[in-house]
Amino acid sequence: MILSTSHTIAGREIKESLGIVKGNTVRARHIGRDIMAGFRNIIGGEIIDYTKMLAESREQSIDRMIQDAESLKADAIVGIRFVTSSVMQGAAELLVYGTAVKFK
Repeated sequence: MILSTSHTIAGREIKESLGIVKGNTVRARHIGRDIMAGFRNIIGGEIIDYTKMLAESREQSIDRMIQDAESLKADAIVGIRFVTSSVMQGAAELLVYGTAVKFK
């Protein structure tokens, strides 16, 4: 599956738009990680546990979007965007979406 944030793929001609495809995940913070993050906030630096959690969330959301596109027999997904939103205190959703397309 070809993935692109642009609306075109170099060297390929899109013949059909199959519609919006999406994938998402909702993750909750872990109290132990929050305590360590609080310490890191005091001394500064990267909060590695949160970085890892967000990277895993992005990958899971992308995988789910690809599954959605494969169910439509798409060749690629263009115009990919990421959105995050707070679902409740301590939990956030990561959503990825784009347009599934077929090539000529």
